Amino acid sequence: MNNKYLRTFSVWAVVFLVILFALAAVRLMSPPVTTVPYTYADLLKDLDAGNVTAIEIMPDEEVSNVGTAVVKMNDETVHSVVIPSVDVFMPYAQEASEEFGFTIDTVPPPKAGWLAQLLPSLLILVVSVVIMMFILQQVQGGGRMKSFGKSKARMLVDEKRRVTFSHVAGLEEEKAELSEIVDFLKAPKKYIDIGARIPKGVLLVGPPGTGKTFLARAVAGEAGVPFYSISGSDFVEMYVGVGASRVRDLFDQAKRHPASIVIIDEIDAVGRRRGAGLGGGHDEREQTLNQLLVEMDGFGVNEGVIILAATNRPDILDPALLRPGRFDRQIVVNKPDVKGREAVLSIHSDGKKLAADVSLKTVAQTTAGFSPADLENLMNEAALLAARDNKTRIDMESIRRAFVKVGIGTEKKSRVITERERRITAYHEAGHAICHEVLSDIDPTYMVSVIPTGMAGGYTMPLPGEDRGYITKKFMEQTIVSLLGGRAAETLVIKDITTGASNDIERATGLARNMVVKYGMSEVLGPIQFGNDNEEVFIGRDFAHARNYGEQVASLIDSEIKRVVEDGYEEALRLIEKYIDVLHKIANLLMEKEKVSGEEIRKLFPEGALEPIEREEGLMGEGLETGILNA
Repeated sequence: MNNKYLRTFSVWAVVFLVILFALAAVRLMSPPVTTVPYTYADLLKDLDAGNVTAIEIMPDEEVSNVGTAVVKMNDETVHSVVIPSVDVFMPYAQEASEEFGFTIDTVPPPKAGWLAQLLPSLLILVVSVVIMMFILQQVQGGGRMKSFGKSKARMLVDEKRRVTFSHVAGLEEEKAELSEIVDFLKAPKKYIDIGARIPKGVLLVGPPGTGKTFLARAVAGEAGVPFYSISGSDFVEMYVGVGASRVRDLFDQAKRHPASIVIIDEIDAVGRRRGAGLGGGHDEREQTLNQLLVEMDGFGVNEGVIILAATNRPDILDPALLRPGRFDRQIVVNKPDVKGREAVLSIHSDGKKLAADVSLKTVAQTTAGFSPADLENLMNEAALLAARDNKTRIDMESIRRAFVKVGIGTEKKSRVITERERRITAYHEAGHAICHEVLSDIDPTYMVSVIPTGMAGGYTMPLPGEDRGYITKKFMEQTIVSLLGGRAAETLVIKDITTGASNDIERATGLARNMVVKYGMSEVLGPIQFGNDNEEVFIGRDFAHARNYGEQVASLIDSEIKRVVEDGYEEALRLIEKYIDVLHKIANLLMEKEKVSGEEIRKLFPEGALEPIEREEGLMGEGLETGILNA
């Protein structure tokens, strides 16, 4: 048995024996309990009948005038009974003694011996010593209390599910940048001989779900070296100094394996800018960051420990952490393009049974803006839906339904809604659909539904085209028009407005604000950016200087935002009024079928009213993007 476990077992054995000894001592000190039921009334009856041969009365030490009588009977049995009042009992017993000739003795209560008197104090002392020894043993023997300062990093070597670059898809340029680090870890001598210094740290930056942590693990797997994986939050504890101790312990472990990688996920939890925000710095977090800075800059060239960190908030990291010598490189991991999405879908389709009608290329073309995590979730949801429908393979219909579920939510067909609400929703979604069809720069309609889905009463799903690297002013203006198309339809037909357009108005206002203050698309204010991206007062710099413009400019900004939104609304009203007959047709069709495809909607327009759509149909004619319009 291990000495550590033997010591622990011995301590608990001693504690158990002490408790057992205490219980035995208490039992020995307790007065004997007779097993024969005998009461004070029985004693009085036996006295009257002459059945008693002797009585010994022992007064109680704690309660006055109460005692215990030990009664010997003619049949040589002995009983013990409590006398409630000795003064009342004694005359009665003496009278019976004179009549029947038995003896009555009064004995003093027994005094406990010196050992019995000392036992309680001795027991408390022994238990206290045992507890103190146990605590000291835990602290000195590497117990849980001492483990507070130990790193929680896990070293993984030759794991069964080893990740390499072949498991990473859609990140070809990022893999190329990291390949020289892999080469250094495999053959460091050629770099050291020529005098080159390999980057000590690489920071992977990108939106959530793009595969930053997975890419870092692939570097270690490709090089075939041990790597330590830890999260930034694992360093921070409620006790000051624990985080710094864990940083030291982590790097001490890594230095024992010269060719190794330390992977720190979500490093912004510990690497946040010092002295920033409303509350100033947090002592424990700043001490941890200071220790991390010292350890990263204290390596020798030949130690070969490389730090890979991942974050989606590089703007809040401390500048000292990003300087050369610590994180020498920043690699941006963006969402994949159409070719990368197809490769990601191919990897996430491994192990899944796909039907013959599934085209991963088609799915990739209609998932613009999806991250690898989104694509994995899409294929998993499609597999769950196919299994739920008792299908043996994942077909295109399952992927279509997964698109709607991932992008909007689960359809609530059982939800009871009034006929008036269905009519309002139908006209609202018809207004969105008309704007998507007649405006030139935004995507045409794929599907319109009045079935409650997720938080929305209905939705209009556009058919996305290609990936957009740039967004034009005209596209933004037309997007605002399409967002306000539902409100415009309500105004013209119902002669009233509802809360169904609240999300549309919020998104339209946010887009208009970005056009004015961020993208410099206002003719009145010119190509100037107002404000900055670091306005979060708890994580940015000084919140008092977040706004870099005066009240007069702020008034102009508000006026320009109002003008952009109102112009979009006026244009939406004009388009809906122009195609009012089509609006009624679409709404009636939605009331009848609940779901209407884009092809059915386009057939309701007069011939020649729409420009022909020259683009590949995605997902068997289906598409999805983040601009789904909800009612």
